[in-house]
Amino acid sequence: MTMTRTVAVIVGSARTGSFTRRVADALIARAPAGLACEVVPIADLPMYNQDHDAAPPAEWVAFRDRIRPMHGVLFATPEYNRSFPALLKNAIDIGSRPYGHSVWGGKAAAVVSVTPGALGGALCNHAVRQTLVFLDMPVMQQPEAYIGNVATLFGEDGEPVDATAEFFTKFMSAYGKWVERLTA
Repeated sequence: MTMTRTVAVIVGSARTGSFTRRVADALIARAPAGLACEVVPIADLPMYNQDHDAAPPAEWVAFRDRIRPMHGVLFATPEYNRSFPALLKNAIDIGSRPYGHSVWGGKAAAVVSVTPGALGGALCNHAVRQTLVFLDMPVMQQPEAYIGNVATLFGEDGEPVDATAEFFTKFMSAYGKWVERLTA
């Protein structure tokens, strides 16, 4: 990468001690040179309501303004009931509205799903991808990131175990190339 590209990292969990946030932090730590990652908080966004489009809450305006200049967006999400949580859906909806003024279109996306279960949040991951396709966000296809059994993937020092660290590095390298390719 010859120029620095900046991507938003949106974490779909606000829980204290969130595994999803831990995974997001580990991914950010492995971002390749030329890829700057900025966590964009979503926990305090008021729920989307179309009635407020004409005079949106300040939090919506600030969120949209943070996303608009980004080259890409990395979504890290837990799986709830085989889908993604309302917290993340709310942020996506806020960024997509009012109709015709989405901040998402054309941004290089990647999705990482996280769960303590064995399936790695595969269904949730695909639900997010389906939404992003509609919003005209090209989503990186490989490598896929279904992070299952997450409670076993970090050592006592808080760092990902070797195989997990290697995968996170590979994933972020691929994402860096994806962002570069789409923003060249």
